[in-house]
Amino acid sequence: MNPALTKFGTEMSNLTGVRAIMKDIIETLRAGGGQEFINLSAGNPVILPEVEQLWRDCTAELLASQEYGEVVCRYGSSQGYQPLIEAIVKDFNQRYGLNLSDRNVLITPGSQSIYFYAANAFGGYDKQGNLKQVVLPLSPEYTGYGGVSLTPESVIAYKPTLEVDEAAHRFKYRPDFSQLKLTTNTGCVIFSRPCNPTGNVLTDEEVQKIADLAAPDDIPVLIDSAYAPPFPALNFTEMTPSFGGNLLHCMSLSKAGLPGERIGVAIGDPKLVGILESFQTNLCIHSPRYGQAIAARAIASGALADIAENVIRPHYQQKFKVLEDTLDQFMSKDLPWFLHRGEGAIFAWLWLKDLPITDWEFYQQLKQVGIIVVPGSSFFPGLREDWPHKAECIRISLTASDEEIAIGMQRLAGVAEQVYRQAALPVGG
Repeated sequence: MNPALTKFGTEMSNLTGVRAIMKDIIETLRAGGGQEFINLSAGNPVILPEVEQLWRDCTAELLASQEYGEVVCRYGSSQGYQPLIEAIVKDFNQRYGLNLSDRNVLITPGSQSIYFYAANAFGGYDKQGNLKQVVLPLSPEYTGYGGVSLTPESVIAYKPTLEVDEAAHRFKYRPDFSQLKLTTNTGCVIFSRPCNPTGNVLTDEEVQKIADLAAPDDIPVLIDSAYAPPFPALNFTEMTPSFGGNLLHCMSLSKAGLPGERIGVAIGDPKLVGILESFQTNLCIHSPRYGQAIAARAIASGALADIAENVIRPHYQQKFKVLEDTLDQFMSKDLPWFLHRGEGAIFAWLWLKDLPITDWEFYQQLKQVGIIVVPGSSFFPGLREDWPHKAECIRISLTASDEEIAIGMQRLAGVAEQVYRQAALPVGG
């Protein structure tokens, strides 16, 4: 059967970014041919015993409670499960000195849905036919932003400035405020903090500057806090979540051990929350309630914040240390390689400056030695200008074992050395 698709149907049926690459990765793993691979591409969080036990315990409490039938066997409010909303309001008011009420919170089926709602509520063509842009102020960014808008031409990203420490082989992206423009044609702003894929954390001052640029035209600024404190608290550097005004704090419980339950949270001005809730009502009525009910228990008891800080964060911080120590030991000091500062998230981001081949070709060569990563060019949605840097980076997952990460980085170092050396040989040499 070959049904005729609308413009929107065609757009939404396309695989974008990493999802397209994952198809190749899955086929590679299946085809194997006896070759064993170290998979450093995964975005699935590690199932940590303490985290799994927390959700088992919360599930047991729910099963034993009188509210089980009400939770699972009935529809609920589009805004979300009230005990979860109340738990979030109480926790955030106490933790951050806020004055939230339940009108400031929306529960969604995963945080990706928040960006879909916002990109199409605030971005795209307005009633007068003007294109309202969805601005990504710092590229590279989360690849999923490339597929959230039904009018893809509305998504626009800005090239960053790079702070490079040549001697240490480290670097960091910064927003380029000399280029960043937010105008009446801007519908909304979205950025991740900590950033997937780079681990970058914008400073409080940078966040405030973006918010201030957006404020005169009442432009919503969505901060994707899927890796931020208080849960999952996958920040390796000190950072404070930002709230108030035109900011919309967007959370996910996926990296806190519930990716299968799809729980997202938006915290912000009641007007913004109400608009997104209307989108949700029309799309799916409400987020699944079982996951919300166990999350309410984990947050209200304080157990989730405690496990995030004392179990989840140290686990991934240790993985990053193994990765950077191994690269420092085995990567040639003469090659122009630069690891992004590890400030958070569950990935490392490696820049191979002046890479003689494309990131996709480098990815293919790594597969030959049993290593799977993700080519970095998938993480520049909305950046239209031709920038060689886009084909010089790779994303490396921190979800493997210490041994696998160490072996993987040793093999990567060998492939990098070979690629650069071969390119330096004279013709016929």
